[in-house]
Amino acid sequence: MTTSHRVGVIAGDGIGPDVVAEALKVVDAAGVDLDTVAYDLGARRYLATGEVLPDAVLEELRGLDAVLLGAVGSPEVPPGVLERGLLLRLRFELDLYVNLRPSFAPPRIDLVVVRENTEGVYAGEGGVLRRGGPHEVATQGSVNTRMGVERCVRYAFELAATRPRRHLTLVHKTNVLTFAGDLWQRTVDDVAGEHPEVGTAYCHVDAACIHLVERPERFDVVVTDNLFGDILTDLAGAVAGGIGVAASANLNPAGTGPSLFEPVHGSAPDLVGTGRANPVAAVRSAAMMLEFLGEVDAAARIDKALSDSGQLTGSTVEIGDAIAERV
Repeated sequence: MTTSHRVGVIAGDGIGPDVVAEALKVVDAAGVDLDTVAYDLGARRYLATGEVLPDAVLEELRGLDAVLLGAVGSPEVPPGVLERGLLLRLRFELDLYVNLRPSFAPPRIDLVVVRENTEGVYAGEGGVLRRGGPHEVATQGSVNTRMGVERCVRYAFELAATRPRRHLTLVHKTNVLTFAGDLWQRTVDDVAGEHPEVGTAYCHVDAACIHLVERPERFDVVVTDNLFGDILTDLAGAVAGGIGVAASANLNPAGTGPSLFEPVHGSAPDLVGTGRANPVAAVRSAAMMLEFLGEVDAAARIDKALSDSGQLTGSTVEIGDAIAERV
């Protein structure tokens, strides 16, 4: 008998509601019972009420098992409002310290990027002096703590130990970012001693971008900081088929709060109402959610259905139907 999981659903804006509907359809076809709670968060709510993430809603979210997010954003909302007020706040408040981004396109690409998700330059350290003047100064610091780096690195090693190749690559810029880079490298070296079964390597981030395009097969598990991870994961998604098929998880591995799962594409306002939004990324994200919730068999069947489907064509609903039938 399956266990019901209480899952918050933030369908969001643009194509978000369309792709989330297909993801939930596939989850249902896999036989998993989700007790879903819908939350109206995103551009629509902000434009109507001026609210981004009310404290009361955040407290409700803390009590859930997981959150499935479609997409948020609108050209009518100033840049950064939803990114900082909703997405970043959820990462910080729920301690979603691992951003997990798999990229899979046989035979050359089978890698996972483990991105530190709560520190780095996104932590908000910095300021402005003499704003608007000819001598304006802006600083944006990168915050790296031993605790934050180590828990991310440990997760990456534990993941690498479960994969066939058992290999981990640290990606950073240690030759220039000597303080932060040194902390990351020493932490990887320390944790590597506890995992002799996992091979390790280092790669500068600029070189890693080249390798992802020319030789992606060299990577298995990549661990990196917040900013570099943000860039590398989008590039990895592009070389593995595009962001329309790229899934992600924002994880709280300690389980002190719910983890959040989302496709990496945006709200794509130009596709609203066309039926051309690709739901594969949302379906893959839902499969990652099921695996994290312990529904391993259902997640595996969804992944197999996706891999057996080839180049899916049709409308958003038709693609969702096709995947659900194969599950």
